[in-house]
Amino acid sequence: MPFLPAEPLLAADDIFSMSAVMISLAWFGIWLDGTWLGRKTSGVVWVIIFGTVFSNFRIIPFESPVFSFIHGYIVPISIPLLLFKANLPRIFRESGPVILAFAIASIGTIAGVMLGYILLDLGPIGPKVAGVYTGGWIGGSVNFVAVSQAVQMTPDEFAVAIGASMGVSISALMILLALPSIPALRKFIPSKIIEATDKVTARKEAVEDRLPLNLSHLSGALAASFIICAISYAIAAAISLPQYSILIVTLVAVGIANIFPRKMQHFDGDFELGMFALYIFFAAVGAGTDAVSFIESAPILLVYGIIILVVHLLVVIAGAKIFKIDLAHAVIGSGAAFVGAGPTAAIATAHGWKQLVTPGIMCGVLGYVIATFIGVALSGMLGGLG
Repeated sequence: MPFLPAEPLLAADDIFSMSAVMISLAWFGIWLDGTWLGRKTSGVVWVIIFGTVFSNFRIIPFESPVFSFIHGYIVPISIPLLLFKANLPRIFRESGPVILAFAIASIGTIAGVMLGYILLDLGPIGPKVAGVYTGGWIGGSVNFVAVSQAVQMTPDEFAVAIGASMGVSISALMILLALPSIPALRKFIPSKIIEATDKVTARKEAVEDRLPLNLSHLSGALAASFIICAISYAIAAAISLPQYSILIVTLVAVGIANIFPRKMQHFDGDFELGMFALYIFFAAVGAGTDAVSFIESAPILLVYGIIILVVHLLVVIAGAKIFKIDLAHAVIGSGAAFVGAGPTAAIATAHGWKQLVTPGIMCGVLGYVIATFIGVALSGMLGGLG
């Protein structure tokens, strides 16, 4: 944009100023959730929007050590805080609908990939991109990379494909955050979970000003979270699987929560602290979104990604209606497939669906396991047809 300054107002290495922006955006989103606008649209959506506006209008840079710290440390620390009260027996009883929604969502991704491939002339890169997008939007970034290597994408092809996909992934995240706030959709697909959460939220808002801050509980939960992350990352390094550190953090946290359920139940404010950490993460997600580059990198691949996303959502909505799946379960199943385990946990957290955090992560992990095989198989099939 020629009218914008060449350099951002804040320097990438201005740690205090950049941190001030991220923390302020997170606070703004949490505050907004208590207003009518936040209840209609979700404060997280506005955190992402303002983060994107700030970076694209050169107020802050697209990259900063602060963002790396948030992704590398704040997000892992938030996972145990969100899972200390994860009761597995109850989760397994209640996660069946989420698994069904995840299966429907995966079918939706494949349908979108196939329809877009038929409608658009993607050229020689088509089968490779189809496989990579299938893997990435059933699993996650790990599968995106794994499929790209399996189908022998060149570095240039990979850069263009991932550049176009990131804008679609951010759009999907914002849409999934906003879906439960659409009255027509809630009427079309009823949700007992959302209704119950709304009632709990109303009761909490009526008494929250009278609740004391238990510093012992907060500091204890934070200390336990750091200990879990330290142990988990050491295990991941010892077994030479550092890329799966988050998954090990999740397993250890869930294990401790179920071995010592009474102890974990005594923590007060742990979930809210983890929720605040994820709002900071969403601020960094928005700030790192270069909207112009996404649009310019490969317009046809951007269109392809949008087609996949639209078909995915339509299949999820139709499947939820046909199989009478709760809207909250449908959103979490869709998120587990399209945006991955971590963001799905954040979606559940942002809406106050505590009981769906672990099912969302579990389905996201299931996606990591199966997505590479599906993506490679689909790419091979389309390449053979070509």
